[in-house]
Amino acid sequence: MEKILGLDLGSRTCGIAMSDALGMIAHGVETYRFEENNYKSAARHIQKIVEEHHIHTIVLGLPKHMNGDLGERAQISMAFKERLEKMMDVEVVLIDERLTTVMAQNQLIFADVSRKKRKKVIDKMAAVQILQGYLDGQRR
Repeated sequence: MEKILGLDLGSRTCGIAMSDALGMIAHGVETYRFEENNYKSAARHIQKIVEEHHIHTIVLGLPKHMNGDLGERAQISMAFKERLEKMMDVEVVLIDERLTTVMAQNQLIFADVSRKKRKKVIDKMAAVQILQGYLDGQRR
């Protein structure tokens, strides 16, 4: 089995998580910050990680509205998926991310992480939630 990357893409940040080699546990790698809407910079950063860790599968959060509709953020994620697949030999799987940030926020509050620190790690934690949800689904 190989490592899988999980991404939570925002307009200025990209939370990045990676699985263990067995594909069972997701852990946070970093929150990559970039200039607003500079997705090319984010993609280049991800490409370095993919090459360094020989990754072939990326799980990317697809932000849907609560009613299931796809808005502007979802269109950006779908375009980002295409960009990544053109740049490198990876399969990008889009995963519904509707509640991942809320779940990550709740975990951090439960762990008594300060508001200031939560802001720094929330995207990375959301990426962990996205990837862990995918990994759990693959095992079922």
